[in-house]
Amino acid sequence: MSKEELYEELEKLGISLTEEQKEQLEKFYNILIEENTKINLTRIIEKEDVYLKHFYDSLTIAKEINLNKVNTLCDIGSGAGFPGIVLKIVFPHLKIVLIDSLLKRVNYLNETINKLKLKNIEAVHTRSEDYKGEFDIVTSRAVANLKKLIPWCIHLVKPNGVMIAMKGNIEEELKDIDKVLKKNHCKIDKVIKFILPKENSNRTLITLSKKL
Repeated sequence: MSKEELYEELEKLGISLTEEQKEQLEKFYNILIEENTKINLTRIIEKEDVYLKHFYDSLTIAKEINLNKVNTLCDIGSGAGFPGIVLKIVFPHLKIVLIDSLLKRVNYLNETINKLKLKNIEAVHTRSEDYKGEFDIVTSRAVANLKKLIPWCIHLVKPNGVMIAMKGNIEEELKDIDKVLKKNHCKIDKVIKFILPKENSNRTLITLSKKL
């Protein structure tokens, strides 16, 4: 996906990028590639692949929720910064916490945040189970099986907030999920399936909320 193709596809999601945001994404790509030579962040390094499989994919959460209407977001297992840093660039009003269990990645994330001059976003070195806080949205992209992910994330969701798991194929993970939902006092509100442009791979957004 070229930069121009990214911009066109984002328009279909109702997202229009400013010139500053386009420059920030380009700078983010350059930082990612440079830092990837020092620590293992991603196997995806070709620019068109990063723009499709990382940048665009991170922003597909907009298919499910209007990010202009929420204020706080937590990205569990942020890794190389997806979706968290991309979401901060495109929705700068969001107050974001990135959580990762590997200190090297957390240092990289905070250095990247500084280089991009992003405000109200920080990376925290901890396990999500140990973090205290409540957010409008708690998300996680391609981190773990849903049965593991739910207990890692759902306690961080505000009473009227949502957890959105960003996944590929989900059928196997949804088998026998009721026990996990019951134990964690939550429910699945919606499952959205779609195809990633150009590559035509399967993607799924699973939205969960606490039972009040």
